Amino acid sequence: MESITEATVLTALFLGFLLGVKHALDADHIVAVTTIVSRSRSLPRSLLTGLSWGIGHTLTLLAAGFGVLVFKLTIPDKLALSMELVVGIILILLGVPLVIKLVRGRIHAHAHRHDGRLHLHPHSHQEMPDHDHKHVRRPLLIGMVHGLAGSGALTMLVLGAMSSVAQGLLFLLLFGMGSIIGMLLFSGLIAIPFRLTAGVSLRLHQWFQGAAGIVSITLGFVIIWQIGFTAGLFFPAS
Repeated sequence: MESITEATVLTALFLGFLLGVKHALDADHIVAVTTIVSRSRSLPRSLLTGLSWGIGHTLTLLAAGFGVLVFKLTIPDKLALSMELVVGIILILLGVPLVIKLVRGRIHAHAHRHDGRLHLHPHSHQEMPDHDHKHVRRPLLIGMVHGLAGSGALTMLVLGAMSSVAQGLLFLLLFGMGSIIGMLLFSGLIAIPFRLTAGVSLRLHQWFQGAAGIVSITLGFVIIWQIGFTAGLFFPAS
């Protein structure tokens, strides 16, 4: 009987890792990280984006899980919904600069005369996509917000599946490791088309960035509508 129990716990822990990988690939996570990765042509920086997001996500999950499992704290439904709403707002804020960059980033040419000959020099006044000075802090903070938004449902799942605090925290840790690995792999893969387009055409690269921005803004408004009106955050049922 003891061996069966241990096998069940190991299976649950392994399931936690797989759920972490799957969780990292949720639509709002993918869109948020894509908007950040789109700003960089460097594969190492793109991977660092995914790593930073995963670490931030795991930190807040562990902190929230520790409070629930050890101190028996509860996460109010309104707080959980509010964090989900913040995720929607962040998606809009991430997408707007990319769309603005697409609209304003027209490539034009200046005429210069050298040695009596007229030359045209096409260029854009937009910054190059590898100017990514916030490639660590921004995804880390966004990952932390995503971790807070999903902590309530996850910790309740852990409480129902694990028989001790130590097992619960280990489950959350493995879940976090899965989300880190999942987002690390995704950020590397999504960086490929942005790197290719940046090498071919700056304007094409801006179109890809703009598309990512439009998707991010759209998903942000959808989340705000679902949380604010469908889930009743703005107008709770009396």
